[in-house]
Amino acid sequence: MAESVVVVATVVPKPGREAETEAAFLAAVAATHAQDEGCELYALHRSVRGPDGFVVIEKWASTEALAAHGAGAAFTALSARFEDLLAEPLGVTVMAPIPAGDEKLGLL
Repeated sequence: MAESVVVVATVVPKPGREAETEAAFLAAVAATHAQDEGCELYALHRSVRGPDGFVVIEKWASTEALAAHGAGAAFTALSARFEDLLAEPLGVTVMAPIPAGDEKLGLL
């Protein structure tokens, strides 16, 4: 069985472009949930400290599922919408889970 992959993606929109960035993400969340196989979690959050921005926490069934998402329609459409919205490049951290402690609390 393939090991799941967790991704944390951070986005800092240009000043005044926050609403457009959020709208782009909302469309991407719906499309990802509907279209991308192997998506176990794709959840949008707004930053409450630091620069105004967004964080997406993702969980994919495998590295192959993550790669398919990266080449898929939902991510491609999101990337195209981001071309003029972001103040800095999309930040992406890909991680392998390390289960620890309580089985419900220690694993995303």
